[in-house]
Amino acid sequence: MSSIAVTKPLPRNAAAEPPSYAELLGRAAELVPVLEARASSAEEMRRLPPDNEADLHAAGLYRMLQPKHRGGSEAPYRSLVEIGAILARGCASTAWNLTNLASHHWMLAMFPEDAQNRIWDENPDALIASSFVFPAAKVKRVPGGYSLSGRWPFSSGVDPSDWNMLAGIVRDEGAAPDHRVFLVHRSDYEILDTWHTVALKGTGSKDVVLEDVFVPEAMSVSAADLKGGPTPGASVNPSPLYQLPVFALFPAILSGVGLGNAEAAYDDYVARSSSRSASYSGAKLAELQSTQIRIGEVGAKLAASRRIMIGLCEESTRVAEAGGREDLLTKLAYRRDLAYATGLCTQAVDAVTSASGAAALYLSSPVQRRFRDAHGVAAHIAFSMDASASAYGRVALGLDTDNPTV
Repeated sequence: MSSIAVTKPLPRNAAAEPPSYAELLGRAAELVPVLEARASSAEEMRRLPPDNEADLHAAGLYRMLQPKHRGGSEAPYRSLVEIGAILARGCASTAWNLTNLASHHWMLAMFPEDAQNRIWDENPDALIASSFVFPAAKVKRVPGGYSLSGRWPFSSGVDPSDWNMLAGIVRDEGAAPDHRVFLVHRSDYEILDTWHTVALKGTGSKDVVLEDVFVPEAMSVSAADLKGGPTPGASVNPSPLYQLPVFALFPAILSGVGLGNAEAAYDDYVARSSSRSASYSGAKLAELQSTQIRIGEVGAKLAASRRIMIGLCEESTRVAEAGGREDLLTKLAYRRDLAYATGLCTQAVDAVTSASGAAALYLSSPVQRRFRDAHGVAAHIAFSMDASASAYGRVALGLDTDNPTV
């Protein structure tokens, strides 16, 4: 078990109104310089500094998608992109953990009411980590629930979390495989300190392992119930926000991190190029057509990326508000387009880094961290164009889907 103590949230006035979406955006922006100043500490610790966690709690950002009747802000789904992008300007690792853990409040609202009561009655600020690697689990159906064993990688933000959403596949004889998500308390799993990486170092995305842990039926949900429309939690959380297709929109949870990281790298490059001269020729960079073209092209990629990410969140929200559900091809197009948009962000950071010359090599330069983190984001399977484009192509060509969770 990890020896790092759990960071407890700051006390909040239970009677106070949760922050509005506009207030959340403002509070996120205020944190950017603070997070940037702590970015090197996050990398050294290989998890978020406790001060970062406390600040996110105090700002109400972890609970931005939590239902209002539970004290959350119930902000629009696009907040994952917009707030993630804002925070990533200061520290991509912090933004990555914030959007991950905030999205689990959103998902918990879709679980059976007993699961919501079990966690939020005890602590409405509780953080929930995850690992949605379904093949990692060994699951057996037992009376009243399931017996769960396995080792799951990439559980971001696991150190300060009280719970974990762990994925597995139930294989009953004579029935189709049931892809499920299980809620497990931190007392039932061990955290393995495996997160030694070159990118997103502060996310603490460690492995977790458990053996023969009993999970009650009410503490699990089938991915089949998360494909859009009413969920097991709909009786208490009927808002369209909680009827969006979870795994179709999954890349949006993290894509804003790549966007904000790239936008910050771009803004810094533009600012530096407006006043710098070339080291050897003395030419003013702002007067070089190559600099002007690069700024124009990179800016176009980032503008297109932002429009795609936010546009898809809004499109799916409109469908849910109208009581509809996307067809399979549309949902696979969401995943394809979000992967493509995030790839544009990686290209943007690569262009800025290349244009920055040898100065970008210094560890004191934020450019090298943004370059590493951009490729850390791109390494996530949700942003693999090979995976997302082929999944879309299969269905477009009349073949069965290879992603049963969508």
